[in-house]
Amino acid sequence: MGAGYSDFASESIGASSSSSVRPRLSDLPENCVSSILTYLDPPEICKLAGLNRTFNGASLSDLVWETKLPSNYKFLVHQVLKEDLLVFNKKQIYSRLCQPNYFDDGTKQVWLDKRSGKMCVCVSYKAMRITGIDDRRYWNHISSDESRFKTIAYLQQIWWFEVKGEIEMEFPADTYSLVFRVQLGKPNWKRFGRRVNNVDQVHGWNIKPVRFQLSTSTGQNASSQHYFHDQGNWVYYNVGKFSVDKANSKVKIKYSMTQIDCTHTKGGLCLDSVFIFPCDLRDKFLLF
Repeated sequence: MGAGYSDFASESIGASSSSSVRPRLSDLPENCVSSILTYLDPPEICKLAGLNRTFNGASLSDLVWETKLPSNYKFLVHQVLKEDLLVFNKKQIYSRLCQPNYFDDGTKQVWLDKRSGKMCVCVSYKAMRITGIDDRRYWNHISSDESRFKTIAYLQQIWWFEVKGEIEMEFPADTYSLVFRVQLGKPNWKRFGRRVNNVDQVHGWNIKPVRFQLSTSTGQNASSQHYFHDQGNWVYYNVGKFSVDKANSKVKIKYSMTQIDCTHTKGGLCLDSVFIFPCDLRDKFLLF
């Protein structure tokens, strides 16, 4: 509607041949348009940039994109992108941060949700302490396009199962969920790319529950327990929530997944990663 309105030709008002011309969208001052765009989501801003030169210029304004960036964007640019803030304008920073950005030797990843600008984090199993991970009698490392890190850990069999990890970084003020991404069964690929899973080694996960825990440097704790039943599918097992009240202060989060009942062995499990994301984005994850 706006684009059509901006292209209207001048028309006479009433029966007289008045010389008054209807205003166009392009007549709006660019700084006024920029103020309007601050109330829209980034995808909407990008769409409106194609209306005319005024909207295109306004869509590049730092005033607009400063309101879309998370409060810790300076930390992310310096510590994750390893870049100088002066190199980019705010829209370029937003675009860069919406991409998967690896850090800590490629074992962690951070990105922004494109619509909300909220920060999400993913941690590879390679950044965790895992019982027996270097012993090929227990664990194998498998290449997989289904992982953000292109590699997953496959557990053949073990008595004592324990996975621990931690991460410390600046978080915008929000409430976050932490989940483990796990699958029962070893992934295989047949001809024509058809995906199948070998579940022959899956055992021991329905006898006793797996215990999940998290704690933060701000004194918050959460825990949950889950039996593993779903075979052949990646499942996000919810550990719990934590809140960040003071924006841009570093928070250390410790998390674990354990099943240390040595009365039975367990095996046939794939471990990929841990995800940390704002709770209002939980619909993007099928949580168990």
